[in-house]
Amino acid sequence: MDRYNSAESLVCTLSPQGPVSCIRPMAAHNAAQYFLENFPGHTLYAVKTNPHPYILETLYESGVNQFDVASLSEVALVRKNIPKAEINFLHPVKNRAAIERAYYDYNVRTFAFDSVAELEKISASTNHSKDLTLLMRLSVSNRYAAHSLTGKFGVPSATAITLLKYAAKRCERLGICFHVGSQCLDPTAYKIALQKIKKITCAANISIDIIDVGGGFPSLYPGQEPAPLADYFSEIETALTEISLLNNCEVWCEPGRALVAETGSIIVHVDARKNDLLYINDGTYGGLFDAGLLGFRYPVKCLRKSGSADLKPFIFYGPTCDSLDVMPGPFMLPSDISEGDYIEIGQTGAYSSALRTPFNGFDKLQEAILEDAPMISMYNSAESATSALNAGKL
Repeated sequence: MDRYNSAESLVCTLSPQGPVSCIRPMAAHNAAQYFLENFPGHTLYAVKTNPHPYILETLYESGVNQFDVASLSEVALVRKNIPKAEINFLHPVKNRAAIERAYYDYNVRTFAFDSVAELEKISASTNHSKDLTLLMRLSVSNRYAAHSLTGKFGVPSATAITLLKYAAKRCERLGICFHVGSQCLDPTAYKIALQKIKKITCAANISIDIIDVGGGFPSLYPGQEPAPLADYFSEIETALTEISLLNNCEVWCEPGRALVAETGSIIVHVDARKNDLLYINDGTYGGLFDAGLLGFRYPVKCLRKSGSADLKPFIFYGPTCDSLDVMPGPFMLPSDISEGDYIEIGQTGAYSSALRTPFNGFDKLQEAILEDAPMISMYNSAESATSALNAGKL
């Protein structure tokens, strides 16, 4: 991938007609360093968020050496690009062939489960090996999340104690994991979940080797200004002191969005304007799924040297023939923006590339590395970034 000082210099050099997916490796490094230095435990990267090999390698070089994967393909991807990484297969439902290959071919020893059937499947697929680390996925509230993940996975409290005791006989190390939902906007969610773990472990009278607080750690988006990450870590650390943990009990987290959202941006071309509607060359079926289906607002800026300083709200339409390919925003851009202009859309490092499809043939994509800072950040100048968000400038 070619390198550019900024999105402006890229547009000036290339005048791209297709979307350009940009990666800022320094943003990934800064986020990784923050988690490694401040989270009270081990940091795993949730590969599903952005599986780009460059991102994986950047995070590893920055000190993140544990990875949370959801499929055999992700297992193979991590092992190919980072042979010495520790891989944790934390999808609660897997097929037998995937478990067997992960265990025997890729040396994976850590698996999640949320039912007796899954637990027995893991045991049978590994020939009842006792060198396993097993994490029971507990169902917890997602009330503070921008995108709820409840319903599909998780053991309810009523059956958690029995399942935990059952699992303790089948592994070397036993743990509990949970997920408070994607883009969690209130640190209280982790406290509530950890209090639930305290009740279960006390009732079960079983020693726990690992508590995995999962992902859900937020990034900055217009209209979604969460508390500082330090508040999340403090809430977790305080709640952990109330649980009777063994001295060697490990605490894990699995950030995805918080580690990589700031690493990505997409440069798009305005193909047409109809009043407050902008037709751009990327969309919901491309790299802007969260802006379409989930209604996330991304920070945006028009990449030109002159024009109106007055901003007005716009709605984006993607390039496909499907009317569902709409991103309501609103996105604040110059009032005189027109066909032929370029827009940089920030905070797309999370899920954007992972969810991109070739629908309607709009799959031409360039990639580039940018050396400037992201538009907004949880890690650098967060106060000024939040001020810009509140002022409607992004």
